[in-house]
Amino acid sequence: MNTSRRGAPAASLRSIPNPFAVATTMTAPSRPDRIEDPVVSGLQWARTAVGLVATVWLLMAYPLAEGREQLVMGKLEDLLIGSGLTLAVGLVAVTVFIVGARSPLGRLYASRLIGPLTAVGAIALGAGMSWLMVKMLKGEIISTADFSYHGILYGLLIMILFFIGALVCALMLVFAILFTLIALIYGLNSCFRLADVHELLPALISPLLVWSLFALGLFDGPDVAAPPVVLWTFLLGGPLSVTALSVWEVRRLRGQYGITLRTALGR
Repeated sequence: MNTSRRGAPAASLRSIPNPFAVATTMTAPSRPDRIEDPVVSGLQWARTAVGLVATVWLLMAYPLAEGREQLVMGKLEDLLIGSGLTLAVGLVAVTVFIVGARSPLGRLYASRLIGPLTAVGAIALGAGMSWLMVKMLKGEIISTADFSYHGILYGLLIMILFFIGALVCALMLVFAILFTLIALIYGLNSCFRLADVHELLPALISPLLVWSLFALGLFDGPDVAAPPVVLWTFLLGGPLSVTALSVWEVRRLRGQYGITLRTALGR
């Protein structure tokens, strides 16, 4: 009897959604019959790891151009804008790909779009939830000042409710931040699950996406007070490496698996 009671809290904790598991489920390619090249996957993860290390090094090596809070909120806004831009650019590119495919391939590819839409939506949802929880904790959406005084008991009840709400918001903020970071890493690495539509799409569309995000980043001020040569090297490193890897991946898919744009379009 006592053992089961002690095991109940542990079971309840295990039942709490894991942000890592939820994020990877929503952003990692999942079509079972897709061709997955371990060499290409390894290089993609290596590129992602190098990019993360370079980002951390840049933030630690140079002073921030703004405060930490402004940096975090700015990055959340960039995530939302970037997700929207990615959705728009990717939608146009995938639409051209689907329309250009002969029947019945076009309908087949269209039926697989749920994966990419889920990946982009997961990142936008995580960033939006993080932004909302920060606003809630800062009292910018609702605060104790919004309630008039109606006695000691009423005021005490309001304080207890706000304390519980703050704890819930803090837990949701931690979950949302972890979820967003993991979803972003997996989403960028998999080019937002475009391989679920066709194996060739990530290599064809990822350069278009990163150069679009690069153009968007030109309108933002630098995050750190670094020399221009460092900033430009950092900004151009991602798009150039993605483009080079995509060209090599297209050649490898054609040489190793016979996958070409013509066969993908059924022509």
